[in-house]
Amino acid sequence: MNAINWFELFVSNFERARSFYERALAAPLEVMDGMGGRMALFPHDQDSGVGGCLSESAEQQSGIGGTRVYLNVEGQLDAVVSRVPAAGGVIIHSKMSIAPHGYIAVIKDSEGNEVGLHSMS
Repeated sequence: MNAINWFELFVSNFERARSFYERALAAPLEVMDGMGGRMALFPHDQDSGVGGCLSESAEQQSGIGGTRVYLNVEGQLDAVVSRVPAAGGVIIHSKMSIAPHGYIAVIKDSEGNEVGLHSMS
């Protein structure tokens, strides 16, 4: 089990960022629709690896603070989300399906960091 299982790099110019990473990595990035806009997925093993993407979002900015880390909370997503307010955090997005890749939620921690939570169930 990995502590982190997904990350997003928020971008201000999706096509420019996609071109940069495809050129720098010499690998194509798969484009798909995400929660707030397009996503370009970095190559990764979907069954056992840590993955990530470039993410187009009107809500998020690139640069400092332009990354969201998703913590692996396999089988405990509902329980973890329910404990966030009492622990001093805020629920930004409650549990939502990202089928066929399971479920996510987004919280703000006690320091103001946005952190994603992921579980297959």
